[in-house]
Amino acid sequence: MTVFLVLGFVGLGLVVLSLLVGDHLEAAFGGALNALEGDVFSTAVLGGFISAFGFGAAAADGAGLPDVPVLAIGGISGVVVGWFAWWLTRLIKDGPSDGTVSIGDTVGLVGRVLTTIPGGESYGVIRVSVGGHVMQCNASSLLPIETGAEVSITGVLSPTAVTVAPVWSPSPDNQSSES
Repeated sequence: MTVFLVLGFVGLGLVVLSLLVGDHLEAAFGGALNALEGDVFSTAVLGGFISAFGFGAAAADGAGLPDVPVLAIGGISGVVVGWFAWWLTRLIKDGPSDGTVSIGDTVGLVGRVLTTIPGGESYGVIRVSVGGHVMQCNASSLLPIETGAEVSITGVLSPTAVTVAPVWSPSPDNQSSES
């Protein structure tokens, strides 16, 4: 049982090292692991397998099971945790990253007027949130729009300017006259 617990703690140490120093740990072995390229044999996967194997086998050995079931339980535990570590590693590495936010990403969104838009070919300023990034853009509209009003961004004029239209919202006067 002691051997399995030692394996478990060695595996945990390898996982902690892989989290702290990442790929530098693999480089520390002088490229010896380069023959095992890929995420399947990363230090996180190997550490997860070794620790789960050690702790799973120690638990089975502590329960008084014979050697073959102890090794089988340790192996199954190691494969499950190793697969999960591989899956998480692949998910993180292959996951999409947020690209640079551009003014084209604002089309179709709703913003708020910061500086009155006079209408015609004159500009005001709006603020819009794009994927958690707040952008301020110059804005042009056919109709005058007052400060504080919500606007829908309808197009891009330049890298710093957009066209907008007022967002329609029912006024309390219109609702009471329809009732």
